[in-house]
This record gives sequence, structure tokens and C-alpha cells, in this order.
Amino acid sequence: MKKILSLSLFLFSLTAYSAEILRLSTTTSTENSGLLTVLNPVFEKKYAINLQVIAVGTGKALRLAENGDVDVVFVHAPKAELDFVAKGFGIDRTAVMHNDFVLLGPKANPAQIQADFSLQKSLNFIARTKSNFISRGDDSGTHKKEMALWASAKLNPKSDWYQAVGQGMGAVLTIANQKQAYTLTDRGTYIAFQDKIDLTIVNQGGAILFNPYHIMAVNPEKHPHVRYDLAKKYIHFISSPEGQTIIQQYKKHGEQLFYPDAK
Repeated sequence: MKKILSLSLFLFSLTAYSAEILRLSTTTSTENSGLLTVLNPVFEKKYAINLQVIAVGTGKALRLAENGDVDVVFVHAPKAELDFVAKGFGIDRTAVMHNDFVLLGPKANPAQIQADFSLQKSLNFIARTKSNFISRGDDSGTHKKEMALWASAKLNPKSDWYQAVGQGMGAVLTIANQKQAYTLTDRGTYIAFQDKIDLTIVNQGGAILFNPYHIMAVNPEKHPHVRYDLAKKYIHFISSPEGQTIIQQYKKHGEQLFYPDAK
């Protein structure tokens, strides 16, 4: 029995050692939502590839890709993505899925935001009442969207009531909950954290809050050492009917977190 166990452990370690490694940088929302924990193991088993995931803000995820520190990048900031591709760092940009952003706040609603308010009016009421607002402040896709929304409301939130914490989405929701503050989040992470926080949606809907996710391979012409062959396999998998079905069926608390976009 000991010999069989030793042989099994040896074969397992040999398989783990010999598995090829694919390095993925992605936004914290894909990790905090739990999606990658159901999506990636299917890919790893199918292709015998070990996925090393670095979950950071979109800005940092793209910088890692620009430096050639990863092979593939999966993020949600279209303007930054297109700039990344235009500079020649990314290729094979592929639509994967979408959800939307929502504005959260405490149930006491100190800014007195009404259901029929526009997003811009909601932000104006937060600023006018100096209600606490927690920002990611980390150059992530969510932070980029938040900055664009403040600009569209003609506001520059630099005041005591506005706190940029430089944290991922899950940590920001926890801080906002502790401080009973307003914050912007992607809906997927909100659903995943819904039973851990006492915040509610105060503004949602409309094209302005649309949140698309794309995946790109790092251009091997910029960084010859990257595993473009493995990156192509992951892009194919995540945009295939198999990968898209996993995304379609992934739910938390009975709610769908993402909607597949690959043709």
C-alpha cells in the first residue's frame, strides 16, 4: 500500500512539474466574483496547463502585459485595451462577456438619492451632502469608469468625504460597508458579496454603466519569450461554446453574474 501511495504521489508531482505554465493578469472582479474558480480548472484539466493568475486592477494588469510579465490579459476597460493594442502590445482581442456597474450606498441613504435619478444627479447629491464615498483609486477598470462618471457629472471629488483606498473590489466593498459609504462596483462582485455587506443598489441601468470584458494575448513580436501558443488556447477556450456556457451558467444567490459575448 505504501509503495502504491508513493508511486501515486510521484506520478502526481511529475504531472504537476511537467505541466506547461500560462501566466494570466486579470482584474480583481473576475477573481472576487468567483468565476475563475469554476472556469480555469476546466481549462487546466482539458489542456494540462497550469494557469498562474495575477488579479490586480486593470491598469496594473495591462502594465504587466506591456512588460512581458504575463502571456495573456483579461480585463474590462475598453479605452485602455484599445490603446494597449494600438501600441502593439496586445493581439487577438476577443469579447468574452459583460455585466454592468452599479452605484451602492447605505440603506439610510444620507444623500437622499431617488430611484428616478440619473447617475450624474446621484453623484451630485453625494457631493452636495458630502456623504462618504469609497473609491478603488487603483487605476482599475472600475476606477477608470468611476473617474469618467464624475467627469460626466462635472465634478472633481477631492474632499474629506471622498476616500481613494487603492484596494481591489472585494476590499472596497468591505470598507464601504464598514463606513456605510457609497461606492461604485461591478454587479458580479456585488452579487458575490451580497450576503457579507449591508449596502444596497441606489442607481443602476443604462448604457453609461455597461461593463464589457475582453481578453488579449501579449504580442510575441514585442516579447518573444511569452507563451503565445498557450495564450491562444486559453482565448479559444474562454470564447468557445464550452467556456461561454460556464460563464452563462455561473450564478451566486440564484443570480447570473456575467453574460457571454463571444460570437
